[in-house]
Amino acid sequence: MNPLVLSQEQYRQVYERITQAALAYLNSVNELPSFPSDATGESVQGMFSAPLPEQGVGMAALEDLTNVISTTRPCGPRFFGYVLGSGEPVAAAADLLASVLNQNVTAWRSSPSAVTIERTVVGWLAQMIGCEGFVGSLTGGGSSANLMGLAMAREAKLPANEAGATKPGAVYASTEIHMSIGKAIALLGIGRNHLRLIPCDDQFRIRLDLLRHAIERDQAAGITPIAIVGSAGTVNTGSIDHLDSIATIAEQTGAWFHIDGAYGALAAIAAPDKFSGISRADSISLDPHKWLYQPLDCGCLLYRTPALAQRAFSHTGDYAQSYFADSVENFQFFDESMELSRRFRALKLWLSLRYHGLESFRQSIRNDLDCASYFAQSVDAEPELERLAPAPLSAVCFRYVPKGRPLPEDQINELNQKILPKVVRRGRVFFSNATIHGRFALRICVVNHRASRADLDEVVSEVLAVGRETSSGAAS
Repeated sequence: MNPLVLSQEQYRQVYERITQAALAYLNSVNELPSFPSDATGESVQGMFSAPLPEQGVGMAALEDLTNVISTTRPCGPRFFGYVLGSGEPVAAAADLLASVLNQNVTAWRSSPSAVTIERTVVGWLAQMIGCEGFVGSLTGGGSSANLMGLAMAREAKLPANEAGATKPGAVYASTEIHMSIGKAIALLGIGRNHLRLIPCDDQFRIRLDLLRHAIERDQAAGITPIAIVGSAGTVNTGSIDHLDSIATIAEQTGAWFHIDGAYGALAAIAAPDKFSGISRADSISLDPHKWLYQPLDCGCLLYRTPALAQRAFSHTGDYAQSYFADSVENFQFFDESMELSRRFRALKLWLSLRYHGLESFRQSIRNDLDCASYFAQSVDAEPELERLAPAPLSAVCFRYVPKGRPLPEDQINELNQKILPKVVRRGRVFFSNATIHGRFALRICVVNHRASRADLDEVVSEVLAVGRETSSGAAS
């Protein structure tokens, strides 16, 4: 008998042990340190660098799950780093089943239920943000969604799939755009030298006058405007570009309008007025693993015109030809995506949304927005803290400034660079950093269904405590 085939009793033992570990983690996640303070590079390396066993160790392999969990950065209520959702548990349970079912969600004939559920969920996502009628697919995240959206833009505006690029083209975005846009431009062969980074206004939104001028200058030089990328929530500050105005410029200049909404677009569920013009985009990236709190990975690309996705991505070998006559049964995701093998990402989102209902997510997003606003006000009220940017969504950039002891900018930057790892190592709160006009910023981002105002109070307390201790030590 194949040694990989387990008995029913062996299956039961494995799944019970993993379920017990998951439940123990979920029952304690609110009390766990926000960072495994005892973890070091050397200690973690020692735990997980044993030689590959020639013979299996059976259930003893699962004993190391304790070490995995103890050296993991928890998704607890005081995690405010990066832009990362908090791992909604119903969705996580569905992800286990998705792995067991092991469907290749590439075409209806390969997995009828999985393909149908994904198409349904994508329609729900479009409806949630006011883009009913858009279609698309789930992706590994915003980076792949942005790459696919810009691949569609290039093929629509400056076709290169068959003969290669024959004319120069350019893509336009603000200086606050996510790094994935530059990566996409490079991978698509457009070249990062043809990414026009347009300065922002005092709200960190792309300046429309400079955008128009850049496009006009390129057109006069024979360079085709391929796409304008608008931000629906920049990674540093959460700023939202004037999407309606960008859409008008795109229409007037013939450019594709792609919205990078990986961070912010799903906040339209709770605050639609912030995203006026989003439905005028040609393509939109968004990440349910951010503001629908789904376990990684779960991104999405929405687009208006399936035929343009097919123009960019359809390339089928004889072995993948479909001979179904029915339009539903004939559907193939690989005709509209860069992926062929695709996991059943939709199951967790489908189950989570149906279990909780959209209103529950709307309330949770509103709570995140409220927590961020509350934190911004707390920073503004504290003499030793300084806010460095507006906070239109749920990201707040700030820094510690010693009271009554003026310091030059470089020393304030250096002080806050020391504060960040010290706070994280203490294990009470976790946040990250940003650079705002050359100033080093401490940055919290609230996309966490477990978070409360009290958890943001902890951030203030920790930064003040560590800031005073660090600045006192530096002064002495």
